Amino acid sequence: MKVAILAGGKGTRFFEETRHRPKPMIEVGGQPILLHIMMQCHACGFSDFNIALGYKGDVIRRWFSERETLRNDLRDHKLLRDFAGIPDWSVDLVDTGLDTNTGGRIKALGPHLGDETFILTWGDGVSDVDFNAAVDFHLSHGKLATMVVVRPPARFGHVEMSGDLITDFREKPARAEGWINGGMFVLEPEVLDYIAGPDTQFEKAPLETLARDQELMAYRHEGYWQCMDTLHDRIQLEDIWATGQAPWQTWRGQTCTFSSQAAVGT
Repeated sequence: MKVAILAGGKGTRFFEETRHRPKPMIEVGGQPILLHIMMQCHACGFSDFNIALGYKGDVIRRWFSERETLRNDLRDHKLLRDFAGIPDWSVDLVDTGLDTNTGGRIKALGPHLGDETFILTWGDGVSDVDFNAAVDFHLSHGKLATMVVVRPPARFGHVEMSGDLITDFREKPARAEGWINGGMFVLEPEVLDYIAGPDTQFEKAPLETLARDQELMAYRHEGYWQCMDTLHDRIQLEDIWATGQAPWQTWRGQTCTFSSQAAVGT
């Protein structure tokens, strides 16, 4: 099953970093968050990637073109500490336009995805989602689309009060109440018909219409999830990675040997 990754947005909320490189190339633990996402997919057995490029796509192309050097640099890096090298992935890099919206980028990937079920994920967040379980859930219900929904991290602590008297402070809970779009999906190719064109935001009309048509199901993920929208998010992810127990490092403990080349398309 192919994995589509959206990596073309401008990341305007993170301009401290994205003025120089696209957000998927921002590093956590010394390597682009894009690599973390691909490693998580690989841990679930998915190794055929179609990456939608846009803003500063040349940075991502250069990163993959230097793959042999990258493989040598990473041989002893703890990101891949249990692997002999970078896995033998198939990677298709697709230019989907500078100003194209999320839906337009997905539609532009259509010819590369074929006529089969595919996984879609945003290129700016990490989680410990079991993609195999999400795919099994999707195939079980027979609808066109499955959205992985998550509980967002709570951003603020709580103030306890009795009337106007402040009585205590509580640290922010690990997760806030409610569910949100986790930026991960399992989709049938017919979903592309719900996307009007390059300016379509996938999170708006396509998903809303799928919901009205009763073709959108929710896969509830209770585990770890964190997007990287701001410098604060990146610092938090760096701190977690530094502990050596990053919950999204689902490939920890695997032992495999891979060949050195991947098929990188245009």
